[in-house]
Amino acid sequence: MGSRAAPQLSRCPGGVLQHSLGQGTEIPYSGFTAVCLALGQNRAQCGAPCAPCLGCVGSSAVSPPRDSLCPLLPGCFSLARATEEPPAAAGLRARAGPSSRSHLPPPPCLPWAQPAPRSTGPVLAEDTPRGPTGHQSIHCQAMAARPDEGQKPFHIVSPILESLSLSKAAGTKVFMKLENVQPSGSFKIRGIGHLCQDAAKKGCRHLVCSSGGNAGLAAAYAAQKLGLPITVVVPSSSGPTTVRKLQELGATVEVYGKVWDDANSRAQELAKTEGWVSIPPFDHPLVWEGHASLVRELKDSLEAKPDAMVVAVGGGGLLAGVVAGLQQVGWQDVPIIAAETRGAHSFHEALQAGQLVTLPAITSVATGLGARTVAARALQCARECPVLSQVVEDTEAVRAVEQFLDEERMLVEPACGAALAVLYSGRLQRLQSEGRLRSPLSSVLLVLCGGSNIHTAQLRALKSRLGLP
Repeated sequence: MGSRAAPQLSRCPGGVLQHSLGQGTEIPYSGFTAVCLALGQNRAQCGAPCAPCLGCVGSSAVSPPRDSLCPLLPGCFSLARATEEPPAAAGLRARAGPSSRSHLPPPPCLPWAQPAPRSTGPVLAEDTPRGPTGHQSIHCQAMAARPDEGQKPFHIVSPILESLSLSKAAGTKVFMKLENVQPSGSFKIRGIGHLCQDAAKKGCRHLVCSSGGNAGLAAAYAAQKLGLPITVVVPSSSGPTTVRKLQELGATVEVYGKVWDDANSRAQELAKTEGWVSIPPFDHPLVWEGHASLVRELKDSLEAKPDAMVVAVGGGGLLAGVVAGLQQVGWQDVPIIAAETRGAHSFHEALQAGQLVTLPAITSVATGLGARTVAARALQCARECPVLSQVVEDTEAVRAVEQFLDEERMLVEPACGAALAVLYSGRLQRLQSEGRLRSPLSSVLLVLCGGSNIHTAQLRALKSRLGLP
C-alpha cells in the first residue's frame, strides 16, 4: 500500500472553533471530516488553523499519519511530545533527537499557547534532519513569551534539553537552555528587546547600537518590529556575515575600528544626534532585567534548581541578568561558572585584580566575547553570588564547537564554545576535586548563548587558523 499524502492545512470555515474538555467537535478539514480532540477547560474562540496538530483523528481515506511517540495528540505530525504535568504547569516535554530530552513550553499548536514569532533561527548543519526528531522542530514549537506589563516581548520561551553527550563528558546530568533558537539567534534579544521597547515607548526616533554581532542583530530585529530606523556600528573583526545579516534586518551598518570598544566610541558619538537613543549591548539595567527572564523560565520548567550554571562572559550582561534572575527566584546560592576565552578574558582579570581591568587588545577568535573591559555590574555580581571564573584556550573553544555539532547537530559560535569547553575539558570535575563545587552534582544548567555569527566554512577557517586538524 502506498503512503498517504499529508493533507494541506486549511482554516476552519466556521472561523472559530469551540473546545471543551471531553467534547469532540467536527471540523471540515481538507476534504474530510475529523474530530478535534484538543484539550482544554472550556477554552472558547480558538481561532487557530484547522490542522492535525490540533489533535484530529480523521474519518476519511486521507487522514494524517499517527505519531507513535505522541500519546497526547494522536494524528499529530508536528514535533512528537507527551505530558508529565498539566499544561498550566509548563511541564510539556518532547523527544528532540537521539541524545537529548526536552522540557518545552506549551507548543503553539495547542489552544492555550501563543504563536511563535518568526525566527532567523539557529545555524544548523547542512545535513541536519528536518522532522519530528530534528532540533529544527524545537524552535518551531517554542511559544512567544508572555508579556509582564501588557507589551509582548520579542523573545521566546526557549526550550530546555537534557544532553546525554554533555552529561557523559561532565559526569553529571546536563541541561541546555537553547538561547541559540531565539528570533535574533542569541539570548541578547531578551534584554536588548526590552530596552528597545522602553526607548520606543519614550519617543525614540532612531536607535543606535555598537556590537560585535549578537547585540546588533537583537537590536536590529527589535527595531524592525518597532518600525524604527537603526544604525549598528560594528568593528572590522565582526566579518561580512554579521554585516549581511544586519542589513537584511533593515539596519544601516557602519564598520568602524578593529574591536568593539572602537565601534562603541563611534556609536556614542552618533547617539548625540537629537532623537537618537543608544542601545548598549550589555551595560544597562534594563538589559539585565530582560536577561533575568531566562532564569524565571528555568524556575517554571525544571523540577529542581540546578547545582551549578555555566555561562559565557563577554561584557557581562548575561552574567548580570542571570544573577538578577537567580535572586528573583531565590536561587542565589547556585554557583555560576563564568567561561571566557584567553585573549578576551577581561572578567577573569578583573576578578584577580579586585577592580576593573582593561585588556590591551582582544586577541581571541571568540569575537562575541570581545569587550576589553567588563561591565562594573559583572564584577559586583561576583560579590553577591558564588561565581567561578574559568578561562579556556581558543583551541578548546573551537574543538568544543565542532564536537557539539557532531553530537547535538547544532552549530554555535566560539563564544558559546567557551562554555561548552568547560564541560568537555574536565574543568567541572577539576572544580569538584578542588572543593570549589559540591560533589556529586545532581544537575548542571548550560546556557547555550548563541549561534548566529557562525557557519560551516567559518568553522573550517577557524580550525585552519588555529592549526587544528
